[in-house]
Amino acid sequence: MSDSLAIHSSAAPEASRQQRSRKAIAVWLLVLCAMVFAMVVLGGVTRLTESGLSMVEWRPVTGWLPPLTDAEWQDAFTKYQQSPEYQKVNKGMSVDEFKTIFWFEFLHRLWGRAIGVAFAIPFLFFLFTRRLDWSLAPKLGLMFVLGGLQGVLGWYMVKSGLVDRPDVSQYRLTAHLGAALVILAYMFWVALGLLAPDREGPGGGLSRAAAGLAALVFATALSGGFVAGLDAGFAYNTFPLMDGGLWPDDFFSLSPWWLNLFEHIPTVQWDHRLMATTVFVLVLLFRWRAHGAPMGERAYRAMNLLVLALLVQVALGITTLLLVVPITIAALHQAGALVLFLAALWTAFEFRR
Repeated sequence: MSDSLAIHSSAAPEASRQQRSRKAIAVWLLVLCAMVFAMVVLGGVTRLTESGLSMVEWRPVTGWLPPLTDAEWQDAFTKYQQSPEYQKVNKGMSVDEFKTIFWFEFLHRLWGRAIGVAFAIPFLFFLFTRRLDWSLAPKLGLMFVLGGLQGVLGWYMVKSGLVDRPDVSQYRLTAHLGAALVILAYMFWVALGLLAPDREGPGGGLSRAAAGLAALVFATALSGGFVAGLDAGFAYNTFPLMDGGLWPDDFFSLSPWWLNLFEHIPTVQWDHRLMATTVFVLVLLFRWRAHGAPMGERAYRAMNLLVLALLVQVALGITTLLLVVPITIAALHQAGALVLFLAALWTAFEFRR
């Protein structure tokens, strides 16, 4: 009897220690999620200000330091003057004007390095203090690998605008965005599992529907990447009609037909509108269908946050279109897409039983 009490008393502090460690790791992952969130929004602003091609070199190790002297600024500007963007778009730009676009791209890359540091140092701390559950180590290792590959993919995207056409490939831009969303989703999902391993969701059909909504929001965000990559938001700035109709006259003018979905501005914008409208309808139907279903308080809050994020995002999207893509509203629209995606993920997580 006394032996069993001793075992129980020693096990209790250990369980409490593990619980505190799991919570600390979850908070760390949520901080990283916030940093990735800011990274994506900053990348959107870099795109909107046409600053993404201002740095024509990729120095992953030494590139954390900006030009500090007039000679260094002139050297960076001279290299930029050899790029297609300067030759075809910004011919005659001064060094001071160059600095404006340079800083956006530099901060975007620097913030990516900061995320790497914010991941590596706490990871090593948790590892060497034995606060890291070994079942969690492979997941964290995968996050680190994905982050490194995302940096390579970012440079691969930039390179597409440094050859002939002074604009990045919409395919590479969307792939870069999609990779960021995958990293964000993975870290967020793991953090949720650490904070709330127990769930009281309804499961069943509602659980599958919630997962489907998260996947659809992800796909809609990717379609927005093609809109951004083609600058399609600057055309057909009316809503709900396009050029006076449900779709423009030259809707499928490219051959083969599937190229229109990725390379034809009217079709790409219509596709994004259709997917966003579908998300709008299905989320409201989901909320109506889930009314009265047995669920925990967290699931209820996640579902309501999803509806709120949806309404705000739709309003931001329409405003961005009607005002012809003002930078501030467009950046908020991109941030709104991330909030909507995270809300959909949280709902999918809580609705699992």
